[in-house]
Amino acid sequence: MAGRVIVLLLLVLILAAGGIFWFDYLNVIDAKSVLSPLSKFIGRQERSQPKTTPEEFLNLDAERLMLRLEALDLQRMEVDTRRRDLDVRHGEIVQMAQELEERQKALDERENSLRARALDAENRDRNIEENARILTGMEPRRAVGIMSAMDDQDVIDVLRKTEELAQAEGTASIVSYWFMLMAETDAGAARAAELQRKMVGRPQSF
Repeated sequence: MAGRVIVLLLLVLILAAGGIFWFDYLNVIDAKSVLSPLSKFIGRQERSQPKTTPEEFLNLDAERLMLRLEALDLQRMEVDTRRRDLDVRHGEIVQMAQELEERQKALDERENSLRARALDAENRDRNIEENARILTGMEPRRAVGIMSAMDDQDVIDVLRKTEELAQAEGTASIVSYWFMLMAETDAGAARAAELQRKMVGRPQSF
């Protein structure tokens, strides 16, 4: 009987110890707190967890603060880098805008120059036509006398315009008669030949 009782007690203790560890594994109970009275009864010193001092708490807070400060420094560096990139991009855009403005000014100046030249050519052509009509309407010898005091290019422009007007109006040109009057003198003949040569060899001027 005594042997059976001992076996049964051992079986109960084994089942109890297994249940305690199983419930501790399932987080139902804390095995250390349950077994701590037994450890004290058998004279075994319970292991104690190291306690955290207030200085250690302060050190942890300081480390967290340092981590946050480092993160802020990284963010600040990233912001500074982006700002520098934006400044560089802004400078490039300003430079491009200045170049475009200079090109636009050059184009405007060129357009104004072309307009001025076209206007000058139009005014010159109008003046040449007016002079041609005036010389055609006056006495031929007087007209030849006036042309003798004019530059060769001006005379050539008047002669060409006179022929154009005669063709447009379907009348006979007086240019050949002017050349005949110029050739009455040796100097006039030489100039008449030179004018005819230039009229043939050079394009019409505006």
